Amino acid sequence: MSGILVYTKSHCPYCKAAKALLEARGATFREIEISHDVVLRREMIARSGRHTVPQVFIGDRHVGGFDDLSELDREGGLAPLLAALGTASA
Repeated sequence: MSGILVYTKSHCPYCKAAKALLEARGATFREIEISHDVVLRREMIARSGRHTVPQVFIGDRHVGGFDDLSELDREGGLAPLLAALGTASA
């Protein structure tokens, strides 16, 4: 899989924060809203091994939830991943 994929629920503040962080870094991403879709929720759990949202995937890498994404950004690891995918503006 290429690109960025974010599994979310509509009223989740952590989902909104994760999307805002990605947008602030100039990243484009695909959002999969799972609030009312059991099949998509099961897909997310199977892929991530986690039951909470958001779940962020960058390329083939499962980053995790908002806390994981935020920590990756603070440690300087997010920018190289985004640059490698060509999804962030220069």
